[in-house]
Amino acid sequence: MAKSFTLYKLIILYMLNKVDFPLTNSQISEFILDEGYTTYFKLQQAISELIGSGFIHEESTHSRTFYHLTEEGAQTIHFFKNDISPAIQEDIDTFLKEKQYELKNEVAVKSDYYRNSNMEYSVRCQVIEHDTPLIDLTLSVPTQAEAETIANNWAKKNQEVYALIMSNLL
Repeated sequence: MAKSFTLYKLIILYMLNKVDFPLTNSQISEFILDEGYTTYFKLQQAISELIGSGFIHEESTHSRTFYHLTEEGAQTIHFFKNDISPAIQEDIDTFLKEKQYELKNEVAVKSDYYRNSNMEYSVRCQVIEHDTPLIDLTLSVPTQAEAETIANNWAKKNQEVYALIMSNLL
């Protein structure tokens, strides 16, 4: 059991090490659960322990959680990569290669909101590429419901909004 649990953690570290962007909880879960490696609850426990050990860093918004590999996590997977069977490594590599554009696009678009000093809500909408924002837009709205709507719609309409802004400014 302990050896299996260690494998789950190594799979997560391996996945994060193979990409140059953070992965969401749902992206990691999609691979591990679809392949039948473990249950959702054991996966969440493994993620929690990796955060607690400082091997991954968690970035949360109201709607999603992103995971980044830390330096300690990168060193750990470097030393223990061979504890993951070549077949599992190949499965991970195939998953990441087939879904790379989809995975990267999903994490490149970020939105979150918070209560500001004017007792309104600020909604921060971003599109990130290579750790650099293509657009970083903050809007103030009076209600939390409006903030949630904007944050949720950003994922669907960010390209349209970006194109409109660029066409009007250039």
